[in-house]
Amino acid sequence: MERYPSLQLPGGILSLKVKEENKLMAKTLTADAAAKTQAKREQRAYKQLGHDTWGKALRQHYWLYILMIPGILYMLIFNYAPMTGLIMAFEDFSPYNGNTAIEAVFGSPFAGFKYFEKLFTGPDFWRLLKNTLSISLANLIFAFPAPIILALLLNELRCKWFKRLSQTMVYIPHFVSIVIVAALTFQLFSITDGVVYHLFVQIFGKEHAPDIMSDPSLFSAMIVGQNIWKETGYGTIIYLAALASVDPQLYEAGKIDGAGRWQLMWHITLSSIRATIILMLIMKVGALLNTGYEQIFLMQNSLNRSVSEVFDTYIYTKGIVSGQYSLATAAGLFKSVVSMIMVIGANKVAKMFGESGLY
Repeated sequence: MERYPSLQLPGGILSLKVKEENKLMAKTLTADAAAKTQAKREQRAYKQLGHDTWGKALRQHYWLYILMIPGILYMLIFNYAPMTGLIMAFEDFSPYNGNTAIEAVFGSPFAGFKYFEKLFTGPDFWRLLKNTLSISLANLIFAFPAPIILALLLNELRCKWFKRLSQTMVYIPHFVSIVIVAALTFQLFSITDGVVYHLFVQIFGKEHAPDIMSDPSLFSAMIVGQNIWKETGYGTIIYLAALASVDPQLYEAGKIDGAGRWQLMWHITLSSIRATIILMLIMKVGALLNTGYEQIFLMQNSLNRSVSEVFDTYIYTKGIVSGQYSLATAAGLFKSVVSMIMVIGANKVAKMFGESGLY
């Protein structure tokens, strides 16, 4: 009896313990059997769908793979095939080094990091970096929050027809060509017959009226203003889609707790689309060195060239105008590498703060 102290328990308690252990064991066996049965069912369904091998999946869903072909060809032709030209950054490239473009690319003498050194030690590098970052950071600070604010305002509208009309109106500028936007800017702010410029003259006087087209200190503000006017409305689409998935019961619970409109927007609306905002911010940070060639080139003139010369226009000037293909390719590769590092870094920071990130 000393070796089995549990047998000293009263008979009723001992039988209850045994019954409980038997019930627990029966539940465990039942759960295991149910899990095995479910696994077998899933395996049979998996085989019936034809996904047990790649060949069966291809035969069963071949139309889906056929639909993928145009997208894959587009990516290969316009995104991956041009990467072959990156080798020019490490060569003394000349189009006369071969009878064809491919022979010229692979037949030019190897130069190592000569053109990267020329880019980084040249007189234009720090000016290009400063101008590019000043425009990009201004866009990030002022243009990036604009679609979020507009989406929140549109989401608060209760009149449905007015909301639909407002959305349609703010989408239209996105479809206006950047050339038209540049022409409108010239017409509005021209010092000869610009309506807005003459309005400034009446308000500030002839001597103090801001000349946006020629004042270098106002160039970044002009570019940011164009971006806000053109892309804010279209940028609200993704945020409005995210807002549509917010559970209305959250707002009802907030109202019951006494939350006002601003509190509901701050604690429920913004919190619900935070993941979307972080995702778009990561993508925006990755494009810090991409200011857009067309817009800068169209608004550039001899008076603001000191602040309007960025990496995109530099690549055009050196590569297309001057024929320095290796130097232009080195500058483009530098931009791409920095953008990749910025995306990876921003994604890491987002995950450190508990967000889902880009991947």
